Amino acid sequence: MRTSLKTFAGIAAAGSLMFSLAACSPASNTSAAPASSSSSASAEAPKPLASIPALTGTSTAVKLDASFAKALETLKLTPGVIGTAALTDGSLVFPITGGKVDYYDPSKDYRPYVQGLISHAGSGFSLTSGDTKVDLTNFTINPGTSKLYGDVAVNGTTAVKQAYIFNLDGSTLKPLAKAGDTAVLEGTRVLISDTAAGLLNKTFKTDAVKADMLVGIAKITVNTK
Repeated sequence: MRTSLKTFAGIAAAGSLMFSLAACSPASNTSAAPASSSSSASAEAPKPLASIPALTGTSTAVKLDASFAKALETLKLTPGVIGTAALTDGSLVFPITGGKVDYYDPSKDYRPYVQGLISHAGSGFSLTSGDTKVDLTNFTINPGTSKLYGDVAVNGTTAVKQAYIFNLDGSTLKPLAKAGDTAVLEGTRVLISDTAAGLLNKTFKTDAVKADMLVGIAKITVNTK
């Protein structure tokens, strides 16, 4: 499914677009997604308020900021979705295909209070300019390190496996919300990593893509049963 830049920009300007939660590194051009770990030195972790040992869905979405859509237009980059990703009701949606999550009481000292890994195999999005197309797919979110990793391909050829693509600013994260058999984590700011900025600038021969550029606000919805 391909979506025009005009459509993206129009929806974003109306304040109704969405995307995901996390980030990766350019010096080595390789960066494996690390296992989740706690920064607490305590040998015994507190009991999590919520624990999902095997995620079965549903999705990560990101509401794109209007400034990001404008930046794509300025750079003449046309976005599109890949695989099972979709643009639905103004949201870019990436189905969750596996992983695990523990959520601890944020009012306590134990950090990070969201830990685990969230996988999105078989989906992603693309950026195209002229004859050059970059595919970003198979996202892995590590909420414990506030990073999102993904595979990067240029014109169909893999450039990096599980590169650090997005940085997640959880300072605006809302408390865990429950709705029926699902739990929702919403409010994290999704920012372009220095790794991704360098890679995109090199690929598209520009210096306009800046580290920490705001992409949008993330919303993760997972099944609790």
